[in-house]
Amino acid sequence: MFSGLIDLPWWGYVLVGLVLVQITIAAVTLYLHRCQAHRALDMHPALSHFFRFWLWLTTGMITKEWAAIHRKHHAKCETEDDPHSPRIHGINKILFTGVVMYVKESHNTEVMDRYGHSTPTDWVERNVYTPMNKWGVVLLAAIDLLLFGPIAGTIIYVAQIGWIPFWAAGVINGVGHYWGYRNFQTEDDSTNMVPWAAWIGGEELHNNHHAYPTSAKFSLRWYEFDLGWMYIRIMQSLGLVTVRKQAPKVKLDPSKWEVDAATLQAVIAHRFDVMANYAKAMKRTSRLEMEALRARGHDYAPVKAIRKWWHRDQATVPAVHRARIAAVIETSPALKAQWTMREELTRIWERSTLNTEQLVGQLKDWCERAEKTNVLPLVEFSHRLRRYA
Repeated sequence: MFSGLIDLPWWGYVLVGLVLVQITIAAVTLYLHRCQAHRALDMHPALSHFFRFWLWLTTGMITKEWAAIHRKHHAKCETEDDPHSPRIHGINKILFTGVVMYVKESHNTEVMDRYGHSTPTDWVERNVYTPMNKWGVVLLAAIDLLLFGPIAGTIIYVAQIGWIPFWAAGVINGVGHYWGYRNFQTEDDSTNMVPWAAWIGGEELHNNHHAYPTSAKFSLRWYEFDLGWMYIRIMQSLGLVTVRKQAPKVKLDPSKWEVDAATLQAVIAHRFDVMANYAKAMKRTSRLEMEALRARGHDYAPVKAIRKWWHRDQATVPAVHRARIAAVIETSPALKAQWTMREELTRIWERSTLNTEQLVGQLKDWCERAEKTNVLPLVEFSHRLRRYA
């Protein structure tokens, strides 16, 4: 039986298959996602065209369609208009039929016109990649069978054309909004699936991406690893990539105390970091409250039961838990102060009708009232807030 132009041991075919699908993943996360959809980086024309060709060959995806659908996902996240939300459609539908929903959305001309701007419109795009997008995967089948033979070639081919529909359209859009940990309390359900993001090119750090969608780097904690960012750094050293945007880095000035316009600007820019630290302060307050109740021989179970909801916006907490929280905080001035002041803090960057001077005044007043509560975690948080620079 014809074995193909390349004859390898079984593990060689496995290795080749993994390398090929990882190139496809790199094309999706680097070119389609970070470069085209979010403009977080610029690519050398040769590299950009290589990724475009590779995606045409292995997936048949059109740059404009992918960018438009993804931009709409961010604009309409977790609503009825979101093309792929587990909250709306259910995790199983997204995980196993996400690619069908993608194809359906790609036929929506209104979405393409509204969200598909600034994507390639050159001759090869107009005459080859877009009108002949189905022919790439046909050519790929012939290449795989010729190189690896009928058995290994078929397996590698199926893996190549099935990799993105499952891992990108299914896992990233599904599991990435359903299961994992969250560094930031974004308004959507995005999660970081794992801190070491290598299997899907860094896309596993999905909550980080939704917090800072225009950042070229998805890893934001010291223990997180973004394989896509490693690729970017290598290509950057070769002059093939220029990074345009990264998530802003928090700067704290130990000598700063007065709340001013610079403080306000920094707090708004780092609002996700602000709220992540506030959540830690709230958990610390509840822990101190439980210790105090335990020391007095009182029941601390009600406080323990509501701790998991401290970091959530009141509007996103289920009604049954909101009722429990309301009952518990009425028995604890410390918990009540920290719960109510959280909502007040978030409203500072939501009040778009107020001018800078008014917002600075409200932030200053918030800090002063927080420090007068004498709730130690809240006081320390306020001191930290004053140092944002």
